[in-house]
Amino acid sequence: MLDNISDRLHQWAKTMRGHARLTEDNIKDALREVRMALLEADVALPVVKDFIEKVKVRAMGQEVIGSLTPGQAFIGVVNTELTELMGKANSELNLACVPPAIILMAGLQGAGKTTTTGKLARLIKAEKRKKILLVSADVYRPAAIEQLKLLAEQVGVDFYPSDTTQKAEEIAAAALDYAKKHYYDVLMVDTAGRLAIDEEMMTEIKNLHQILNPIETFFVVDAMLGQDAVNTAQAFNDALPLTGVILTKMDGDARGGAALSVRHVTGKPIKFIGVGEKINGLEPFHPDRMASRILGMGDVLSLIENVQKGIDEKTASDMAKKLHRGKKFDLNDFKLQIQQMRQMGGLESIMAKLPGELGQMAAKVPEGTAEKAMARTEAIINSMTMKERENPQIIKATRKRRIALGAGVSVQEVNKMLEQFEQSQKMIKRLTKGGMGKLMRMAQSMKGVLPH
Repeated sequence: MLDNISDRLHQWAKTMRGHARLTEDNIKDALREVRMALLEADVALPVVKDFIEKVKVRAMGQEVIGSLTPGQAFIGVVNTELTELMGKANSELNLACVPPAIILMAGLQGAGKTTTTGKLARLIKAEKRKKILLVSADVYRPAAIEQLKLLAEQVGVDFYPSDTTQKAEEIAAAALDYAKKHYYDVLMVDTAGRLAIDEEMMTEIKNLHQILNPIETFFVVDAMLGQDAVNTAQAFNDALPLTGVILTKMDGDARGGAALSVRHVTGKPIKFIGVGEKINGLEPFHPDRMASRILGMGDVLSLIENVQKGIDEKTASDMAKKLHRGKKFDLNDFKLQIQQMRQMGGLESIMAKLPGELGQMAAKVPEGTAEKAMARTEAIINSMTMKERENPQIIKATRKRRIALGAGVSVQEVNKMLEQFEQSQKMIKRLTKGGMGKLMRMAQSMKGVLPH
Protein backbone atom coordinates (compact mmCIF):
# COMPACT_ATOMS: atom_id res chain seq x y z
CA MET A 1 0.00 0.00 0.00
CA LEU A 2 1.26 3.47 -0.97
CA ASP A 3 4.68 2.03 -1.94
CA ASN A 4 4.86 4.97 -4.33
CA ILE A 5 5.52 7.43 -1.48
CA SER A 6 8.41 5.36 -0.18
CA ASP A 7 9.94 4.90 -3.65
CA ARG A 8 9.64 8.58 -4.59
CA LEU A 9 11.00 9.87 -1.28
CA HIS A 10 13.95 7.52 -1.14
CA GLN A 11 14.90 8.41 -4.73
CA TRP A 12 14.74 12.10 -3.84
CA ALA A 13 16.74 11.57 -0.61
CA LYS A 14 19.67 10.22 -2.64
CA THR A 15 20.00 13.61 -4.38
CA MET A 16 20.15 15.55 -1.08
CA ARG A 17 23.71 15.95 0.10
CA GLY A 18 25.54 18.53 2.17
CA HIS A 19 22.56 20.63 3.29
CA ALA A 20 22.65 21.68 6.96
CA ARG A 21 19.05 22.89 7.02
CA LEU A 22 15.77 22.03 5.30
CA THR A 23 14.48 25.03 3.33
CA GLU A 24 11.54 25.77 1.04
CA ASP A 25 13.88 25.54 -1.93
CA ASN A 26 15.53 22.17 -1.17
CA ILE A 27 12.30 20.39 -0.16
CA LYS A 28 10.26 21.69 -3.12
CA ASP A 29 10.86 18.58 -5.23
CA ALA A 30 10.18 16.25 -2.31
CA LEU A 31 6.84 17.95 -1.56
CA ARG A 32 5.85 17.57 -5.21
CA GLU A 33 6.75 13.86 -5.13
CA VAL A 34 4.69 13.31 -1.96
CA ARG A 35 1.75 15.24 -3.40
CA MET A 36 1.77 13.16 -6.60
CA ALA A 37 2.07 9.88 -4.69
CA LEU A 38 -0.87 10.79 -2.44
CA LEU A 39 -3.09 11.79 -5.36
CA GLU A 40 -2.19 8.58 -7.21
CA ALA A 41 -3.13 6.65 -4.05
CA ASP A 42 -6.60 8.28 -4.31
CA VAL A 43 -6.24 10.34 -1.14
CA ALA A 44 -8.91 13.07 -0.97
CA LEU A 45 -7.66 16.36 -2.45
CA PRO A 46 -8.47 18.51 0.66
CA VAL A 47 -6.53 15.99 2.76
CA VAL A 48 -3.54 16.17 0.40
CA LYS A 49 -3.47 19.99 0.47
CA ASP A 50 -3.70 20.12 4.27
CA PHE A 51 -1.06 17.40 4.70
CA ILE A 52 1.46 19.00 2.33
CA GLU A 53 1.08 22.37 4.06
CA LYS A 54 1.67 20.81 7.49
CA VAL A 55 4.76 18.93 6.27
CA LYS A 56 6.11 22.14 4.72
CA VAL A 57 5.60 24.18 7.90
CA ARG A 58 7.15 21.51 10.13
CA ALA A 59 10.13 20.92 7.82
CA MET A 60 11.02 24.58 7.12
CA GLY A 61 14.15 25.62 8.92
CA GLN A 62 14.62 22.25 10.62
CA GLU A 63 18.29 21.62 11.21
CA VAL A 64 19.90 18.40 10.02
CA ILE A 65 21.54 17.08 13.18
CA GLY A 66 23.75 14.19 14.19
CA SER A 67 24.28 11.43 11.67
CA LEU A 68 21.07 12.17 9.73
CA THR A 69 21.16 13.13 6.07
CA PRO A 70 18.80 15.91 4.85
CA GLY A 71 16.72 13.23 3.13
CA GLN A 72 16.35 11.26 6.35
CA ALA A 73 15.42 14.40 8.27
CA PHE A 74 12.63 15.17 5.78
CA ILE A 75 11.36 11.58 5.80
CA GLY A 76 11.22 11.89 9.61
CA VAL A 77 8.96 14.92 9.24
CA VAL A 78 6.70 13.07 6.78
CA ASN A 79 6.56 10.10 9.16
CA THR A 80 5.41 12.33 12.05
CA GLU A 81 2.72 14.02 9.95
CA LEU A 82 1.47 10.72 8.48
CA THR A 83 1.08 9.36 12.00
CA GLU A 84 -0.91 12.42 13.12
CA LEU A 85 -3.05 12.31 9.97
CA MET A 86 -4.10 8.71 10.72
CA GLY A 87 -4.83 9.35 14.38
CA LYS A 88 -1.56 9.53 16.38
CA ALA A 89 -2.13 6.34 18.39
CA ASN A 90 -4.13 3.10 18.39
CA SER A 91 -7.73 3.58 19.52
CA GLU A 92 -8.64 0.46 21.46
CA LEU A 93 -11.88 -1.48 21.37
CA ASN A 94 -14.25 -0.17 24.03
CA LEU A 95 -16.19 -2.80 26.01
CA ALA A 96 -16.44 -0.78 29.25
CA CYS A 97 -20.17 -0.91 30.00
CA VAL A 98 -22.77 -3.00 31.79
CA PRO A 99 -22.90 -6.34 29.89
CA PRO A 100 -23.69 -7.14 27.22
CA ALA A 101 -21.39 -4.72 25.38
CA ILE A 102 -23.08 -4.31 22.01
CA ILE A 103 -21.11 -3.92 18.78
CA LEU A 104 -23.05 -2.82 15.70
CA MET A 105 -21.47 -3.52 12.30
CA ALA A 106 -22.51 -1.26 9.41
CA GLY A 107 -21.37 -0.82 5.80
CA LEU A 108 -22.07 -1.44 2.14
CA GLN A 109 -22.53 -4.89 0.62
CA GLY A 110 -19.28 -6.48 -0.53
CA ALA A 111 -17.04 -4.70 2.00
CA GLY A 112 -16.47 -7.94 3.95
CA LYS A 113 -18.70 -6.95 6.87
CA THR A 114 -19.91 -10.44 7.79
CA THR A 115 -16.42 -11.95 7.57
CA THR A 116 -15.05 -9.05 9.64
CA THR A 117 -17.71 -9.73 12.30
CA GLY A 118 -16.39 -13.28 12.60
CA LYS A 119 -12.77 -12.12 12.67
CA LEU A 120 -13.49 -9.54 15.38
CA ALA A 121 -15.37 -12.13 17.45
CA ARG A 122 -12.32 -14.42 17.27
CA LEU A 123 -10.04 -11.56 18.33
CA ILE A 124 -12.23 -10.56 21.31
CA LYS A 125 -12.57 -14.17 22.44
CA ALA A 126 -8.82 -14.83 22.19
CA GLU A 127 -7.59 -11.60 23.77
CA LYS A 128 -10.41 -10.52 26.10
CA ARG A 129 -11.74 -13.96 27.11
CA LYS A 130 -15.36 -12.85 26.67
CA LYS A 131 -18.58 -14.83 26.24
CA ILE A 132 -19.84 -13.70 22.82
CA LEU A 133 -23.14 -13.95 20.93
CA LEU A 134 -23.38 -13.22 17.19
CA VAL A 135 -26.60 -12.37 15.35
CA SER A 136 -27.35 -11.46 11.74
CA ALA A 137 -29.95 -8.76 11.10
CA ASP A 138 -29.45 -9.05 7.34
CA VAL A 139 -32.90 -10.25 6.25
CA TYR A 140 -32.23 -9.55 2.57
CA ARG A 141 -29.48 -12.13 2.03
CA PRO A 142 -30.14 -15.64 3.42
CA ALA A 143 -26.52 -16.49 2.60
CA ALA A 144 -25.34 -13.78 5.02
CA ILE A 145 -27.18 -15.43 7.93
CA GLU A 146 -25.76 -18.85 7.09
CA GLN A 147 -22.28 -17.39 6.59
CA LEU A 148 -22.30 -15.76 10.04
CA LYS A 149 -23.56 -18.98 11.61
CA LEU A 150 -20.65 -20.93 10.08
CA LEU A 151 -18.17 -18.26 11.19
CA ALA A 152 -19.54 -18.44 14.75
CA GLU A 153 -18.97 -22.21 14.76
CA GLN A 154 -15.48 -21.75 13.31
CA VAL A 155 -14.33 -19.30 16.01
CA GLY A 156 -16.18 -21.06 18.84
CA VAL A 157 -18.78 -18.45 19.82
CA ASP A 158 -22.58 -18.65 20.07
CA PHE A 159 -25.01 -17.72 17.31
CA TYR A 160 -28.56 -16.40 17.73
CA PRO A 161 -30.78 -17.77 14.91
CA SER A 162 -32.64 -15.45 12.54
CA ASP A 163 -34.34 -15.75 9.15
CA THR A 164 -35.53 -13.63 6.24
CA THR A 165 -39.21 -13.66 7.32
CA GLN A 166 -38.40 -11.45 10.30
CA LYS A 167 -37.79 -7.73 10.48
CA ALA A 168 -34.29 -6.58 11.32
CA GLU A 169 -35.56 -4.58 14.31
CA GLU A 170 -37.36 -7.65 15.73
CA ILE A 171 -34.21 -9.77 15.42
CA ALA A 172 -32.10 -7.14 17.19
CA ALA A 173 -34.56 -6.75 20.07
CA ALA A 174 -34.91 -10.53 20.56
CA ALA A 175 -31.14 -11.10 20.43
CA LEU A 176 -30.54 -8.33 22.97
CA ASP A 177 -33.13 -9.82 25.33
CA TYR A 178 -31.54 -13.28 24.95
CA ALA A 179 -28.04 -11.92 25.54
CA LYS A 180 -29.14 -10.22 28.77
CA LYS A 181 -30.97 -13.29 30.11
CA HIS A 182 -28.05 -15.61 29.35
CA TYR A 183 -25.32 -13.31 30.69
CA TYR A 184 -23.31 -12.69 27.53
CA ASP A 185 -20.40 -10.26 27.78
CA VAL A 186 -20.62 -9.15 24.14
CA LEU A 187 -23.41 -9.07 21.54
CA MET A 188 -22.25 -8.48 17.96
CA VAL A 189 -24.91 -7.49 15.41
CA ASP A 190 -24.18 -7.83 11.68
CA THR A 191 -26.49 -5.64 9.57
CA ALA A 192 -27.59 -5.58 5.94
CA GLY A 193 -25.49 -3.86 3.31
CA ARG A 194 -26.58 -2.34 0.02
CA LEU A 195 -24.75 -1.76 -3.23
CA ALA A 196 -25.19 1.97 -2.63
CA ILE A 197 -26.40 4.26 0.13
CA ASP A 198 -30.20 4.65 0.14
CA GLU A 199 -32.84 6.11 2.45
CA GLU A 200 -34.33 2.72 3.36
CA MET A 201 -30.93 1.38 4.42
CA MET A 202 -30.15 4.42 6.57
CA THR A 203 -33.56 4.35 8.24
CA GLU A 204 -33.14 0.69 9.18
CA ILE A 205 -29.62 1.13 10.60
CA LYS A 206 -30.78 4.18 12.61
CA ASN A 207 -33.65 2.13 14.08
CA LEU A 208 -31.27 -0.70 14.99
CA HIS A 209 -28.94 1.77 16.69
CA GLN A 210 -31.83 3.18 18.72
CA ILE A 211 -32.95 -0.31 19.85
CA LEU A 212 -29.46 -1.58 20.69
CA ASN A 213 -27.69 1.55 21.98
CA PRO A 214 -24.30 -0.01 21.07
CA ILE A 215 -21.07 0.96 22.79
CA GLU A 216 -19.23 0.46 19.48
CA THR A 217 -20.69 1.30 16.07
CA PHE A 218 -18.25 0.28 13.36
CA PHE A 219 -18.30 1.32 9.74
CA VAL A 220 -16.71 -1.50 7.73
CA VAL A 221 -15.31 -0.30 4.42
CA ASP A 222 -13.27 -1.81 1.57
CA ALA A 223 -9.90 -0.01 1.39
CA MET A 224 -9.81 -0.69 -2.35
CA LEU A 225 -12.63 1.83 -2.88
CA GLY A 226 -10.18 4.68 -2.36
CA GLN A 227 -11.92 8.08 -2.54
CA ASP A 228 -15.38 6.43 -2.70
CA ALA A 229 -14.66 4.77 0.66
CA VAL A 230 -14.23 8.19 2.25
CA ASN A 231 -17.44 9.56 0.73
CA THR A 232 -19.37 6.51 1.97
CA ALA A 233 -17.82 6.80 5.43
CA GLN A 234 -18.92 10.43 5.59
CA ALA A 235 -22.52 9.50 4.69
CA PHE A 236 -22.64 6.83 7.42
CA ASN A 237 -21.00 9.22 9.88
CA ASP A 238 -23.73 11.80 9.21
CA ALA A 239 -26.44 9.20 9.81
CA LEU A 240 -24.94 7.32 12.77
CA PRO A 241 -22.80 8.17 15.80
CA LEU A 242 -19.91 6.03 14.56
CA THR A 243 -17.22 5.13 17.09
CA GLY A 244 -14.70 3.76 14.61
CA VAL A 245 -13.84 2.43 11.17
CA ILE A 246 -12.58 -1.00 10.09
CA LEU A 247 -10.72 -1.04 6.76
CA THR A 248 -10.85 -4.39 4.97
CA LYS A 249 -8.69 -5.77 2.13
CA MET A 250 -5.68 -3.69 3.14
CA ASP A 251 -3.45 -6.41 1.69
CA GLY A 252 -5.14 -6.28 -1.71
CA ASP A 253 -4.28 -4.20 -4.76
CA ALA A 254 -5.41 -1.06 -2.96
CA ARG A 255 -4.21 2.42 -3.73
CA GLY A 256 -4.54 2.97 0.01
CA GLY A 257 -6.00 6.49 0.06
CA ALA A 258 -8.78 5.45 2.42
CA ALA A 259 -6.33 4.80 5.27
CA LEU A 260 -5.02 8.35 5.03
CA SER A 261 -8.32 10.11 4.33
CA VAL A 262 -11.00 8.48 6.46
CA ARG A 263 -9.81 9.75 9.85
CA HIS A 264 -9.34 13.29 8.52
CA VAL A 265 -12.77 13.39 6.86
CA THR A 266 -14.91 11.70 9.54
CA GLY A 267 -12.93 12.48 12.70
CA LYS A 268 -13.43 8.83 13.70
CA PRO A 269 -10.48 6.50 14.38
CA ILE A 270 -9.56 3.50 12.27
CA LYS A 271 -9.61 0.77 14.93
CA PHE A 272 -8.85 -2.37 12.90
CA ILE A 273 -7.58 -3.37 9.46
CA GLY A 274 -8.35 -6.58 7.58
CA VAL A 275 -5.29 -8.31 6.12
CA GLY A 276 -6.10 -11.48 4.20
CA GLU A 277 -9.05 -13.81 4.03
CA LYS A 278 -8.06 -16.04 6.95
CA ILE A 279 -10.09 -15.84 10.15
CA ASN A 280 -7.05 -14.44 12.00
CA GLY A 281 -6.57 -11.72 9.37
CA LEU A 282 -7.66 -8.76 11.49
CA GLU A 283 -5.19 -6.46 13.27
CA PRO A 284 -5.50 -3.42 15.55
CA PHE A 285 -4.64 -0.29 13.57
CA HIS A 286 -1.55 1.57 14.79
CA PRO A 287 -1.05 4.88 12.89
CA ASP A 288 2.65 5.10 13.80
CA ARG A 289 3.32 1.57 12.55
CA MET A 290 1.34 2.14 9.35
CA ALA A 291 3.31 5.34 8.70
CA SER A 292 6.54 3.34 9.07
CA ARG A 293 5.30 0.73 6.59
CA ILE A 294 4.25 3.40 4.08
CA LEU A 295 7.73 4.94 4.24
CA GLY A 296 9.48 1.59 3.80
CA MET A 297 10.65 1.34 7.42
CA GLY A 298 8.68 -1.84 8.12
CA ASP A 299 6.45 -2.67 11.08
CA VAL A 300 8.66 -4.71 13.35
CA LEU A 301 6.47 -4.24 16.45
CA SER A 302 3.41 -5.78 14.76
CA LEU A 303 5.61 -8.56 13.39
CA ILE A 304 6.87 -9.36 16.90
CA GLU A 305 3.28 -9.39 18.22
CA ASN A 306 2.21 -11.75 15.41
CA VAL A 307 5.14 -14.05 16.17
CA GLN A 308 4.28 -14.11 19.89
CA LYS A 309 0.65 -14.99 19.10
CA GLY A 310 1.51 -17.53 16.40
CA ILE A 311 4.18 -19.52 18.18
CA ASP A 312 3.11 -22.38 20.39
CA GLU A 313 5.51 -22.06 23.33
CA LYS A 314 5.37 -25.78 24.20
CA THR A 315 6.14 -26.79 20.60
CA ALA A 316 9.05 -24.33 20.44
CA SER A 317 10.35 -25.53 23.82
CA ASP A 318 10.14 -29.20 22.81
CA MET A 319 12.04 -28.48 19.59
CA ALA A 320 14.74 -26.54 21.47
CA LYS A 321 15.21 -29.42 23.94
CA LYS A 322 15.40 -31.94 21.11
CA LEU A 323 18.10 -29.94 19.29
CA HIS A 324 19.98 -29.36 22.54
CA ARG A 325 20.16 -33.15 23.04
CA GLY A 326 21.95 -33.36 19.69
CA LYS A 327 19.03 -34.73 17.68
CA LYS A 328 18.71 -33.57 14.09
CA PHE A 329 16.18 -31.06 12.77
CA ASP A 330 13.96 -33.28 10.61
CA LEU A 331 11.00 -32.91 8.25
CA ASN A 332 8.51 -33.17 11.14
CA ASP A 333 10.14 -30.07 12.65
CA PHE A 334 10.13 -28.38 9.23
CA LYS A 335 6.40 -29.03 8.94
CA LEU A 336 5.80 -27.56 12.41
CA GLN A 337 7.70 -24.41 11.39
CA ILE A 338 5.49 -23.99 8.33
CA GLN A 339 2.30 -24.48 10.37
CA GLN A 340 3.39 -21.85 12.90
CA MET A 341 4.29 -19.43 10.11
CA ARG A 342 0.80 -19.86 8.69
CA GLN A 343 -0.67 -19.11 12.12
CA MET A 344 1.24 -15.81 12.10
CA GLY A 345 -0.63 -14.79 8.96
CA GLY A 346 1.59 -16.41 6.35
CA LEU A 347 4.88 -15.52 4.70
CA GLU A 348 3.47 -12.60 2.71
CA SER A 349 2.09 -10.95 5.88
CA ILE A 350 5.43 -11.43 7.69
CA MET A 351 7.49 -10.05 4.78
CA ALA A 352 5.21 -7.02 4.35
CA LYS A 353 6.11 -5.92 7.87
CA LEU A 354 9.86 -6.12 7.29
CA PRO A 355 11.78 -2.91 6.59
CA GLY A 356 13.53 -2.04 3.33
CA GLU A 357 13.76 -4.26 0.26
CA LEU A 358 12.19 -7.33 1.86
CA GLY A 359 9.01 -5.40 2.62
CA GLN A 360 8.96 -4.02 -0.94
CA MET A 361 9.42 -7.54 -2.34
CA ALA A 362 6.27 -8.69 -0.53
CA ALA A 363 4.18 -6.14 -2.41
CA LYS A 364 5.37 -7.60 -5.73
CA VAL A 365 4.55 -11.22 -4.84
CA PRO A 366 1.15 -12.23 -6.31
CA GLU A 367 -1.43 -12.62 -3.54
CA GLY A 368 -1.71 -16.17 -2.24
CA THR A 369 1.50 -17.42 -3.90
CA ALA A 370 3.39 -18.03 -0.65
CA GLU A 371 0.34 -19.61 1.00
CA LYS A 372 -0.04 -22.07 -1.89
CA ALA A 373 3.67 -22.93 -1.71
CA MET A 374 3.44 -23.66 2.04
CA ALA A 375 0.31 -25.78 1.54
CA ARG A 376 2.13 -27.73 -1.20
CA THR A 377 5.12 -28.31 1.11
CA GLU A 378 2.81 -29.66 3.82
CA ALA A 379 1.14 -31.98 1.30
CA ILE A 380 4.54 -33.35 0.21
CA ILE A 381 5.61 -34.04 3.81
CA ASN A 382 2.22 -35.63 4.58
CA SER A 383 2.81 -38.07 1.70
CA MET A 384 5.97 -39.40 3.35
CA THR A 385 6.28 -42.24 5.81
CA MET A 386 7.40 -41.46 9.36
CA LYS A 387 10.76 -43.10 8.60
CA GLU A 388 11.27 -40.79 5.60
CA ARG A 389 10.39 -37.69 7.64
CA GLU A 390 12.88 -38.62 10.35
CA ASN A 391 15.60 -39.69 7.85
CA PRO A 392 15.27 -37.50 4.71
CA GLN A 393 18.58 -38.83 3.35
CA ILE A 394 16.86 -42.13 2.42
CA ILE A 395 14.51 -40.38 -0.02
CA LYS A 396 15.84 -41.44 -3.43
CA ALA A 397 14.30 -41.57 -6.92
CA THR A 398 11.70 -44.33 -6.33
CA ARG A 399 10.50 -42.80 -3.05
CA LYS A 400 10.36 -39.34 -4.66
CA ARG A 401 8.07 -40.63 -7.43
CA ARG A 402 5.74 -42.21 -4.85
CA ILE A 403 5.70 -39.07 -2.68
CA ALA A 404 5.04 -36.83 -5.72
CA LEU A 405 2.13 -39.03 -6.80
CA GLY A 406 0.64 -39.00 -3.29
CA ALA A 407 0.91 -35.19 -2.99
CA GLY A 408 -0.30 -34.52 -6.52
CA VAL A 409 2.90 -32.67 -7.49
CA SER A 410 5.88 -33.26 -9.79
CA VAL A 411 9.15 -34.93 -8.75
CA GLN A 412 10.86 -31.58 -9.41
CA GLU A 413 8.69 -29.96 -6.72
CA VAL A 414 9.66 -32.71 -4.26
CA ASN A 415 13.34 -32.02 -5.05
CA LYS A 416 12.81 -28.28 -4.57
CA MET A 417 11.14 -28.81 -1.19
CA LEU A 418 13.99 -31.08 -0.03
CA GLU A 419 16.51 -28.39 -1.05
CA GLN A 420 14.61 -25.81 1.01
CA PHE A 421 14.59 -28.20 3.95
CA GLU A 422 18.36 -28.71 3.69
CA GLN A 423 18.91 -24.94 3.78
CA SER A 424 16.75 -24.66 6.92
CA GLN A 425 18.59 -27.61 8.47
CA LYS A 426 21.97 -25.92 7.89
CA MET A 427 20.75 -22.64 9.38
CA ILE A 428 19.36 -24.38 12.49
CA LYS A 429 22.63 -26.28 12.87
CA ARG A 430 24.65 -23.06 12.78
CA LEU A 431 22.42 -21.44 15.39
CA THR A 432 22.46 -24.39 17.79
CA LYS A 433 26.22 -24.86 17.37
CA GLY A 434 26.81 -21.33 18.67
CA GLY A 435 24.62 -21.99 21.67
CA MET A 436 22.41 -19.59 23.59
CA GLY A 437 25.26 -17.10 23.99
CA LYS A 438 25.49 -16.67 20.24
CA LEU A 439 21.74 -16.16 19.93
CA MET A 440 21.83 -13.52 22.69
CA ARG A 441 24.69 -11.68 20.95
CA MET A 442 22.68 -11.72 17.71
CA ALA A 443 19.66 -10.26 19.53
CA GLN A 444 21.83 -7.54 21.10
CA SER A 445 23.31 -6.60 17.72
CA MET A 446 19.80 -6.26 16.27
CA LYS A 447 18.81 -3.63 18.85
CA GLY A 448 20.71 -0.96 16.99
CA VAL A 449 19.04 -1.88 13.72
CA LEU A 450 15.37 -2.22 14.70
CA PRO A 451 13.27 0.93 15.25
CA HIS A 452 12.45 1.69 18.91
